[in-house]
Amino acid sequence: MTEPKISIELTADEVLVLFEWLHRISETSQVTFVDQAEQRAAWDLEAALESANPTLFAGDYLQRLKAARDRIRDPDE
Repeated sequence: MTEPKISIELTADEVLVLFEWLHRISETSQVTFVDQAEQRAAWDLEAALESANPTLFAGDYLQRLKAARDRIRDPDE
């Protein structure tokens, strides 16, 4: 039996920031997964975000990432 699909909506900024975070944790050993299935789910989500991220290879990627982080971040109190 095939698992049912669940859709969620993300803004372009959320896709960019989440992709960068998942990519960073997949490259480091600082994250501890309790089960390999968690790592697989993270990799799958990273791949899905990568395919939904048209700015990934843009020359100004780092500037776009910074701007996205600035827009998402909670305002200073």
